Amino acid sequence: CLLFFSHLGSAAVQCQHKIKSNLQKKFSLNGCHLSERCCEALASVLSSNSSSLRELDLSTNDLQDSGVKLLSAGLGSPHCTLETLSLNGCDLSERCCEALASVLSSKSSSLKKLNLSTNDLQDSGVKLLSAGLGSPHCTLETLSLSGCLVTQEGCASLASALSSNPSHLRELDLSYNHPGDSGAALLSAGLEDPRWRLDTLSVEHGGVWRLKPALKKYACDLTLDPNTAHRRLSLSEDNRKVTRFGVDQSYPDHPDRFDYRAQVLGREALTGRCYWEVEWERGVEIGVTYRGITRRGAGGDSELGANNKSWVLYCSGGLYSAWYNGRRTALPLPPAGTTRVGVYLDRPAGSLSFYRVSPGGGGSSDTLTHLHTFCSSFTQEDLLPGLGLGREGGQPLCVG
Repeated sequence: CLLFFSHLGSAAVQCQHKIKSNLQKKFSLNGCHLSERCCEALASVLSSNSSSLRELDLSTNDLQDSGVKLLSAGLGSPHCTLETLSLNGCDLSERCCEALASVLSSKSSSLKKLNLSTNDLQDSGVKLLSAGLGSPHCTLETLSLSGCLVTQEGCASLASALSSNPSHLRELDLSYNHPGDSGAALLSAGLEDPRWRLDTLSVEHGGVWRLKPALKKYACDLTLDPNTAHRRLSLSEDNRKVTRFGVDQSYPDHPDRFDYRAQVLGREALTGRCYWEVEWERGVEIGVTYRGITRRGAGGDSELGANNKSWVLYCSGGLYSAWYNGRRTALPLPPAGTTRVGVYLDRPAGSLSFYRVSPGGGGSSDTLTHLHTFCSSFTQEDLLPGLGLGREGGQPLCVG
């Protein structure tokens, strides 16, 4: 992340200045706490006749539909030179799709790659988007709708659009959706159609459980590994809860066990996209680590967050802080009465995000507030969930 805005009132001005002063053609604002209030400034930059920006990553920001509608004014400008736009995980719904369709169908649009993954667009949004995709003026080559609550109905809309305008789209990502056999077959037929340019179609990791809202669609079932638990940590509730005690527990010797740090790792390796939640009390560390983290001694190479093998969020009664390679970054948002943290790993995209989870009122769904995102290649060995208990009585509970 290149920017962090703690004062939303001045964020738009800072955002506009930062991009205008940047001479590169590629710019990332991934996980930078932007809101819809920044989008008007971004639109102004994109529509400037002096803009040379080709790639813009706005992923993991709370832009919402209203922000994308503002942004679309710049995207549709004849001066806009943007070719690649990523809006992955920006809290979007079907209500933004009409504005995006208008951009795609514009004669002046230069967009070639559009990433709308991990937004609950649903079939209704895909239908609106397909109106732009099917326009003879649309020259989009890559479209990612991974994790967008798409079913067979949405696939039918896309197939119809590509039949109308088959000459440009080459890659379509519909992974982590529920296209079903019929939806996948509709689009797979296009791979054999000589009129279609489509040559890459992704429908992996599908199923009806992918129709859950927000990050719940990536929920994974995790347990803690007793062979890694420090001797003063006790596991319970089918190895989903850990408590620290003042005396050693009766664990056998094991080379994977932490012998100094009050830490425990998950049993299951993390692959693809994974989301889980942790309930905590007092001071704890929550995060992920490579399997090869040192288990012996008091050095930083064995402590979660104190080395280049682990990434954690520290949670206490009054604050959150992000920790990697020994560097702590205090975060401005307080726990605000909630003791639940959501963790979302998108390993292929190289991002690890933490969220404050607040219960919804009146039976509504929980509210996720973005806290921090780490960006890394995550290309080494297995990644595992990790928990650290700094004080006796700390009780993280994996909800998964």
